[in-house]
Amino acid sequence: MVDAVVLAGAANDGRLAMCDDAQYEALISIQGKPMLSYVLDTLRRYEEIGRIVLVCPKEVSESIGPIPGLLTVEERGALLENLRAGLSQLDPDKPALIVTGDIPLLTCEAIDDLFRQAATRAADIYYPVVRREACEFEFPGIKRTYLTILEGTLTGGNIALVKPSALLACGRFLEQAIATRKKPWMMGSVLGMWLIFKFLIRRLSVRDIERRLEALTGVQAMGVISDYAEIAFDVDKPKDLELAQAIMGDQGSTNQVW
Repeated sequence: MVDAVVLAGAANDGRLAMCDDAQYEALISIQGKPMLSYVLDTLRRYEEIGRIVLVCPKEVSESIGPIPGLLTVEERGALLENLRAGLSQLDPDKPALIVTGDIPLLTCEAIDDLFRQAATRAADIYYPVVRREACEFEFPGIKRTYLTILEGTLTGGNIALVKPSALLACGRFLEQAIATRKKPWMMGSVLGMWLIFKFLIRRLSVRDIERRLEALTGVQAMGVISDYAEIAFDVDKPKDLELAQAIMGDQGSTNQVW
């Protein structure tokens, strides 16, 4: 069994506030149901998930209500602090799934694909990246930040399988990764000039990045190439919300497990 941490602390003070007046993004309604509930439903359906730690404001946990097996932790403000707060509740040496609360289209199949690929190689961190072709096929017109390397044109996912002690040992690198997560050109300055050069001549690979991370932090990481576009579909713009509403409307109000 793998425990999970769900990060759902973002205030609804950006572009989505024009669409829904919920105080927090996690409570934005999609087909009459809080966005966060779809994520929790999927995690509870997946048989390999044990405990779920939800890091969120008190108002979010109160709106969601009591759920068997769910532990709520008060959010700390910054993303890294919320991550630490959630992981602190789990075994530091046992793999844990990290999920953001704004990916309502998450499926058990996408989680299963990550777990299946992770089983092929020993590592401390497994981070999925999604092919642009998969994103644009599944969600035409979706706007994402992409990076083109040897394996293709890829975008980051919003889930990860990690050993908590290893992830938190990354320290300063983790802070920089969070700060530049939507600005890959800035992340290059962290990875070093050699990798920037390889990127410019179109020779940079996932394995290069893995090795550089290990050299910088001592942590072994595996980049998992996924074709499950739903893990890259985070609702942070009005058009994203409109698309999620349409998809959930077509599927109907299903899959609630409590």
